Amino acid sequence: MAGRETPATRAAKAAGVPFTLHEYPHDPAADSYALEATEALGLDPERVLKTLVIDRDERLVVCVVPAADTLDLRALGKRTAMADPARAERATGYVTGGISPLGQRRPLPTLVDESATHHDTVFVSAGRRGLEIELAPADLVALTGAEVRPIRRAAG
Repeated sequence: MAGRETPATRAAKAAGVPFTLHEYPHDPAADSYALEATEALGLDPERVLKTLVIDRDERLVVCVVPAADTLDLRALGKRTAMADPARAERATGYVTGGISPLGQRRPLPTLVDESATHHDTVFVSAGRRGLEIELAPADLVALTGAEVRPIRRAAG
């Protein structure tokens, strides 16, 4: 596992949280990193969660929503927009497409869509493109100190 260790996996390990890593060959041409993981690993897109960093009133916030859905920015306040990718990378210590809600350089306030709690386990980026960490939603929430609430607009 040494080659697959990231700050996200170290955080889960240090907390004693059970998890499983899933690796797949990342395609640099992929339009959506979360949907790429869904397809490559043959998973339900409701269980694969994407990590989005937003700017809400000049503060960065992490939002975690299912891969096929979109973040409902309007539900998060009037002065809310997607964060500048370079700013998100600096704050989290991860590159875009590999931003994990776990093990961030500077832990950011986190919101997890309530739909994540409907599953026994969910998948989030393990801190690099092509690597997902599978864990219980309650462990994801506990490790990030997240608030759980509806923050997505369902696809289709």
